[in-house]
Amino acid sequence: MLSHDQIWEALDRLAERHDLTPSGLARRAGLDPTSFNKSKRLSADGRLRWPSTESIAKVLDATGASMEQFMAFMGPDAGSSGQREGAFPQQGGSIPLLGFAQAGAGGFFDDGGFPAGQGWDVVEFPAAPARKAGVYALEVQGESMMPLYRDGDVLIVEPGAQVRRNDRVVVRTNEGEVMAKVLLRQSPRSIELMSLNPEHPNRTLELSDVAWIARIIWASQ
Repeated sequence: MLSHDQIWEALDRLAERHDLTPSGLARRAGLDPTSFNKSKRLSADGRLRWPSTESIAKVLDATGASMEQFMAFMGPDAGSSGQREGAFPQQGGSIPLLGFAQAGAGGFFDDGGFPAGQGWDVVEFPAAPARKAGVYALEVQGESMMPLYRDGDVLIVEPGAQVRRNDRVVVRTNEGEVMAKVLLRQSPRSIELMSLNPEHPNRTLELSDVAWIARIIWASQ
């Protein structure tokens, strides 16, 4: 059975094969340039969004690829030597690392919350090797997340993953504020977040004010 990640990975690899960004691939196929953006792969309420069969058919027609070739891009050895412009280079046994204080600055993430640009460090990924593309690490700085996370702890974050109630998440607002919280409730218009540190108030944010939300999957404690 095909997974959400496999379908989108195949589209990304097809774009790379033709030296295109996902936006460039969509444009070549006569689609809205934002159709394949990372931010379009997950709805505002956390549900998975799949590309339509019509979109895939248009992409295959525009690139001259067959369905068999498209399916082959879903295999583990189907990567290309090219790298999407602005993306963080894939690391064999490591993942991108950034401090929380830097995460609010511009240029470190694409519009879907995936690592991009320059200035990242790297850290060995201590969990299972079957990690998903785009996983990165944030280093806790300061005591604002006590007692759960301490200064120097490293949080492993998976952008694009479906988030559910009571998940520990990292949220970035459109204003550049980055915070680690517990997701209490998510509606079509807003999210309610519980602070990890009882000395800090809980937060309610309008979804229109949220740039992205990503799930914390591991911590180095």
